[in-house]
Amino acid sequence: MGSGWRFWQVRMVAKMRIRLRDSLKTLEGYWYEGKLTRHNHFDALAHIDDALNRVPVEFGDEDRLCFMASCFGHFLTLHREMKFFGGIIHWLLLRELHHNDPTDEMHFMLENRSVRFSKVEFCLIIGLRFGVVPETTMYAAVENGIHERYIPGAEEVSLEQIRGVVTGVEFGKAYDTFKLCLLYMLNWILMGVDERFKIPVWQFRLVEELDAFDAFP
Repeated sequence: MGSGWRFWQVRMVAKMRIRLRDSLKTLEGYWYEGKLTRHNHFDALAHIDDALNRVPVEFGDEDRLCFMASCFGHFLTLHREMKFFGGIIHWLLLRELHHNDPTDEMHFMLENRSVRFSKVEFCLIIGLRFGVVPETTMYAAVENGIHERYIPGAEEVSLEQIRGVVTGVEFGKAYDTFKLCLLYMLNWILMGVDERFKIPVWQFRLVEELDAFDAFP
């Protein structure tokens, strides 16, 4: 009975592994050595810390308190010298499986199991949450908002310009530092877009409506 049960288990595991192998997006015979480039800039969290420390004394600690209470606040408490192991991500992606579950999920073969990575796991790991995507098609920059105060006359604002403001400009109004740091955090640190990237107008509007920004995925 014991040996028969063990044989059945081994056979079932072998069948499962064959089934998983057949579902691989990249079949094992096509696996290859590869490199991944990291585009986020978590080392630049120091720029946000420095900017919040440069807030004029007369504005108090409100900018820092607001940032810490925002959806990005917990990132300032992270260890700044995190190591990125591209090889682990590469070999995990080689084990990605075809599946019939929602398109915002990824499934991987680890040993003889299929494991899932979805919004739930993403939120648990990164500490962000998914809210309702705000309607932004009608968004225009707020009159006399941070767009006009720090980069006046510019029809388009690049991420490089935002970085220049965050890292070297004197802030003239309470909460401006907080709002500019949100833009910087979203685009440069979290999304890792190119510094020539043009900040969409709706983002300037979104940081003026902080409840909507906090719910933004």
